[in-house]
Amino acid sequence: MLRDRLAGHDNAFGFLRLLLATLVIIDHAYPLGQFGLDPMWGWSRQQDSLGGIAVSGFFAISGYLVAKSSMSADVMQFLWRRMLRIFPAYWMVLLVAACAIGPALWWGARGTMTGYLGTAAAGPVTHITGNFFLNINQYGIHDLLAATTPYGQHVHASVFNGSLWTLIYEWRCYLLVGALAAFGVFRRAPIVAVAVTAALYVLLMLQTLNPVNPSKIVAWLDDPYSIRYTAIFMFGTLAAIYAGKIPCDDRLGVLSLIAYLIGLCGGGYFAIGYPAMVYLLLWLAWRLPAVLRRVGSKNDYSYGVYLYGFLVQQVFAHFGFHQYGFAAFTMLGMVVSFLMAAVSWHVLEKWALMLKNWGPGKGLAEWGRIAGSVLGSRRN
Repeated sequence: MLRDRLAGHDNAFGFLRLLLATLVIIDHAYPLGQFGLDPMWGWSRQQDSLGGIAVSGFFAISGYLVAKSSMSADVMQFLWRRMLRIFPAYWMVLLVAACAIGPALWWGARGTMTGYLGTAAAGPVTHITGNFFLNINQYGIHDLLAATTPYGQHVHASVFNGSLWTLIYEWRCYLLVGALAAFGVFRRAPIVAVAVTAALYVLLMLQTLNPVNPSKIVAWLDDPYSIRYTAIFMFGTLAAIYAGKIPCDDRLGVLSLIAYLIGLCGGGYFAIGYPAMVYLLLWLAWRLPAVLRRVGSKNDYSYGVYLYGFLVQQVFAHFGFHQYGFAAFTMLGMVVSFLMAAVSWHVLEKWALMLKNWGPGKGLAEWGRIAGSVLGSRRN
């Protein structure tokens, strides 16, 4: 069963997430280097891009792992640990853009730092404060990279990091899982999680038929990614809930691969491909060879690669490296993004995660005990 096969760290989740982050870099190389349209759009009959497929894979894996995490912690511990995983490295990439790359580009273009800080609405300060809580309100800084990169020229705007917009959707999925876990749904009433997932699947089908259909039900459902990414996240969550009943079978793995390719290349990607993707990734997580199962087991660079990939590629495009061709531009972006991710992990991320049992990580019971002791001592 999946629960037994994927227990502990003997799995390929680290490798798969690193692979998916790399696919995002490959996908972004097309628009950032002005190499035309990602061919996956044609291969998938306009259903999704290579980057979109990779992000969906991230959500599928996160749904499984985050749900498993929620089952071994109370809601305070769960949210604290999710915050430690997503926010510190995210805040750091904002600081790197606003306090390192932005000033360097400004100085290179003007020979002075005059006017860089100030109080401009699109300045470095608002790049940090406006994006602080994962809602991306400002992609660029002043006019930097707008006229000096192919992508900036295409969108007529300054864009430093176009990958960050998906993080708010992931955080909302964490909140959904946290709420379900807080009410004991996963252990005592898993049918509720099934019902939530089924409702999301229906909305996904309605959206596939006509993108405006969900918004006719509720206005805020007009965002297609809220439905799409939450649905596949919940597919992964259901796999975690029923991991003790889902068999690990190579025949099912191959069948899921066939179903996924049929949905992706033949049509019905979201109806067929999304559920198939979840089992396919979980099957690969235990079926891939041991050498790949060791990747990311101690040092997880995947999040850092995702955070820095777009930013790194934009800087290289600014200096004209895209002129050396798609392969060179993409490989250079990969190498430097991996180096930045390694620095992010060893300098910040792993240290932040060491705080998982500190403060709120102690849990509701421990803080209840502390509060009770304080109140008792005051009465005495």
